Amino acid sequence: MRKGRDMERNAELEGKEDVTILAIESSCDETAAAVVKNGRTVLSNVISSQIELHKLYGGVVPEIASRKHIEKINQVIEEALSQAKMQLKDVDAVAVTYGPGLVGALLVGVAEAKAISYAAKKPLLGIHHIEGHISANYIENPDLEPPFLCLVVSGGHTHLVKVNDYGVYEILGRTRDDAAGEAFDKVARAIGLGYPGGPKIEQLSKQGDPDAVVFPKAKVADNPYDFSFSGVKSAVLNYINGCRMKNETIVAADIAASFQKAVTQVLIEHAGMAMEEFGLERFAIAGGVASNATLRNGMKAACEKKGIRFYHPSPVLCTDNAAMIGAAAYYEFKAGVRHGWDLNAVPNLKLGER
Repeated sequence: MRKGRDMERNAELEGKEDVTILAIESSCDETAAAVVKNGRTVLSNVISSQIELHKLYGGVVPEIASRKHIEKINQVIEEALSQAKMQLKDVDAVAVTYGPGLVGALLVGVAEAKAISYAAKKPLLGIHHIEGHISANYIENPDLEPPFLCLVVSGGHTHLVKVNDYGVYEILGRTRDDAAGEAFDKVARAIGLGYPGGPKIEQLSKQGDPDAVVFPKAKVADNPYDFSFSGVKSAVLNYINGCRMKNETIVAADIAASFQKAVTQVLIEHAGMAMEEFGLERFAIAGGVASNATLRNGMKAACEKKGIRFYHPSPVLCTDNAAMIGAAAYYEFKAGVRHGWDLNAVPNLKLGER
């Protein structure tokens, strides 16, 4: 972390009533920038998505993602500042996702943030991507404060987290293999839906019978809060292959609905165990899969049954965006976190690491 000549300015900023942060996110295939005030007020949130490009390949191609980030990042930042009616001199700090994610994609954002921080003489903050997803809940829920439980479900991550304080996390469980979103993508590909799998599975499931096929729900013996989704993914593939070998009709909608039920039930069951054990009054979900209506409705019902307040971000804040990075950065900023010019991309960064 950077010290020395920034100490006086940091002390001055920490005493400010309002703190406005320019945030950058480029961990995968969205190039995003946002301006966020006090961690909860979004002045702008600009996202340039590469989904249409990566659809051609059935998934994200890291090198192509990195090149597109380079092409778009300056435009996205300029647009974010313009929408916020601000200039670089008006922001108090620059924040950027530095892990986890695709290393080439992360490096584009980190290099950009360091250049802006240096040129504009603004403090630099590296932010954990999963912390950003958790913090997305703060933006639309002014009453949400730690401690609370949070289920983070995305294409690359499935974590059940106890948020003890702002920036202080205890991981109760995580996936041992495929993340839930990754399993959605692989099953979608297997039944011919293409990429991205999550929204396509959810849409097709509406036409199917969730009880048509009983797919397995894995349990991890040494930690009941850990997840494993490679088994249910393999079970779907085996079921499809079995149907083909027997010349039986493959009903894609039934497979999608049954698979979605198996995955969401595991997520809800693990969350329910944590609610019982820790007795917290608040539960939140985050990440791209948190926009899935079946998961959201099931989690809401589980919380209502236990008298627990349920929180979730709007869909635009569930998928990768920079507003969530700006929200997380505010609390890191207030805690005195600063990074120097040696900040680097860390593709396998663990939650809670600095």
